Amino acid sequence: MFNRQTSLLIPSKALNRWLNRLLAFTLILIVSWGNFCSSATALLRQHHETPGVLRYHAQDSLKDRDGNTWQVLLFPDNTQNQKNTYYLRLVGFPGMNSFNHPQSLEILTSQGKILTATDAYAQSSPASNVGQYDLTSIISQLPNKQSLKLSVPLQNNRELALKIPQAVLTEWQLLTQEIE
Repeated sequence: MFNRQTSLLIPSKALNRWLNRLLAFTLILIVSWGNFCSSATALLRQHHETPGVLRYHAQDSLKDRDGNTWQVLLFPDNTQNQKNTYYLRLVGFPGMNSFNHPQSLEILTSQGKILTATDAYAQSSPASNVGQYDLTSIISQLPNKQSLKLSVPLQNNRELALKIPQAVLTEWQLLTQEIE
């Protein structure tokens, strides 16, 4: 004979198993979401360079395609003359990468335009893992709403390639507006 209670339990167990699997999959997806999103928290900072002189800079920590972390700083320098000079400083972990000075920094926009910034440390660098580039002549040409790719040769025939997300570009635009 056909037992009515047994037939109702079978679909219920299967449904519970299916719901448990769906819940587990959803939790795994939510927990691992941070691994799939590129993290970039740009920050506009201010500091007192000397008493009465307040300086601003944008600072971020980004990973290259090899997973190495780089500090990316954009800052104005008006010590040379009245007009602000904008520098982009790239700092890698000591001993991991060394810049091949003097080499220009290439900036590729999402529209395919290539911009070039000269090596500010062409003559001497404070450390081999530090590169600094003069962005003054091209900073106004940087896009507002897209991302960029930075590319510069490193020693041992290697290349640093960093993607600069839109959030970081927004901070750079904010910095230039704040200074001007």
